Amino acid sequence: MLAGLAGLVGAAAFTNTAGYFVTFMTGNTERGAVGFFRGDNAMAAAAILLIVTFVAGVVVASLCRRHLWNDHPHGATVLTTAALAIASAVDVIMSGWSAPQVQFVPILFISFAMGALNTSFVKNGEVSIPLSYVTGTLVKMGQGIERHISGGSAKDWLEYFLLYAGFTAGALIGGVMSLFITGPQVLIAATAVCLVTTLYTYRRTVEDSSILG
Repeated sequence: MLAGLAGLVGAAAFTNTAGYFVTFMTGNTERGAVGFFRGDNAMAAAAILLIVTFVAGVVVASLCRRHLWNDHPHGATVLTTAALAIASAVDVIMSGWSAPQVQFVPILFISFAMGALNTSFVKNGEVSIPLSYVTGTLVKMGQGIERHISGGSAKDWLEYFLLYAGFTAGALIGGVMSLFITGPQVLIAATAVCLVTTLYTYRRTVEDSSILG
C-alpha cells in the first residue's frame, strides 16, 4: 500500500509539472550532473534542490522516529501527509484551484514527503524496505527468481514483485487521475489518499500491538 502511495505521488508530480522527479533520485542526480554541460541550468539546479529536500525528509523523519515516535512506526506517514498538505496549500495559493501545472516550490515539499515516506520500514536503525527504490527492488526480485530456480521457493522473489506491482499500480492510478483533474487538485487527492493510508497504518499498528501485548 505504501509503495502504491509512493508511485501515485511520483506520477502525479511528474505528469503535472515540467517533468520533475520526486521518487527517482538517480534521474535527478544525472540531471544535476549533466544539465549544466547541456545548458539546461534551471533543470539541473532544480534536480539538485529536489535531492536536497528528499534527503532532508529522510533526516527529519529519522530524527522524529528516534526522539518523538519511537513506538509509532506510522509516524513517517503522518509527516508525509503533513508535507503533502502543505504542498497542496502552497500550490493553491500560488496558482489557484484550476492551474494546469504544479509550481516548483510545492514540488520541493513533495520531494521532502517522499524522503520521509521511505523511512516507514526500519530495522536495526536502517531502512529495510525503500519504497521508491524501484531499481533495487527489481535487482532483489531478479536474485530471488534465481534462488527459486536453484531450489528455493517463490517467497524468495514474490514480496519484491508485490512491492514493485504496488508501486506500478500507484503510478498508473496517478497517471489516470492527471487526465481528469488539474495539478493542485491532484495534490489534494494525493494528500487525501495519504491521510487514509496513515489512518490505516495507525490502525494496523494498534492491532498488532494489542495482539503482541
